[in-house]
Amino acid sequence: MLLQILMDFHWTQLLQPQFYIEHGGLWLIMFVVFAETGLFAGFFLPGDSLLFVAGIYSSNIANVILPTQNEYIGLLVLIAFISFAGILGNATGYWFGRKVGPTMYEWKENFFFKRRFLIQAHDFYEKHGGGAIVVARFIPIVRTFAPIVAGIVDMNRKKFTFYNVIGCIAWVSSMLVGGHFLQKWILAEFDFDLKKHLEVIVLGIVFITTAPVIIKLLFHKPKQ
Repeated sequence: MLLQILMDFHWTQLLQPQFYIEHGGLWLIMFVVFAETGLFAGFFLPGDSLLFVAGIYSSNIANVILPTQNEYIGLLVLIAFISFAGILGNATGYWFGRKVGPTMYEWKENFFFKRRFLIQAHDFYEKHGGGAIVVARFIPIVRTFAPIVAGIVDMNRKKFTFYNVIGCIAWVSSMLVGGHFLQKWILAEFDFDLKKHLEVIVLGIVFITTAPVIIKLLFHKPKQ
């Protein structure tokens, strides 16, 4: 089975939330959330859309850990496990920023590292202060670099940890709960199953969450 998956694999599948749910479930979702928030090379991973789709499939995913017919318990299990991965990811990014520091601005750019993303996260952090750690969770690309920048500017560890925990739980909870109950409501009211139309859902989420970043990249000139 693993050999067949590898033979059929194409890199574009890494951008599709259902790929992670079908081939790794909760454990792969946790790794993606950790990588997107803790490793600067994870900025391209589908954080928001993955969590939203995971909310749609929450009952199936949670039953792997704790078999239950209670939808609320299933959601709490997912929120707890995935939030832990996100908190650990941000903590790793913060540690990395403190260790590497300003030398990152001198790194050579490549596919996984773009200096403008780091500058963008730095400007965002300067504008919003500690709350940027919370807000950044909901903005693709920025959430990858915000904890690194917090480490670079030597943000107080306790302050960072507080905002890290609050921001991660808020992000994970809103995405999972939103996906779960939107699926439940639309299915009950309109007999429309979102599981059969994931492409539309994913495109919508990607557009909503990336629009601010795209606008900023197009119309904002980074500071020299």
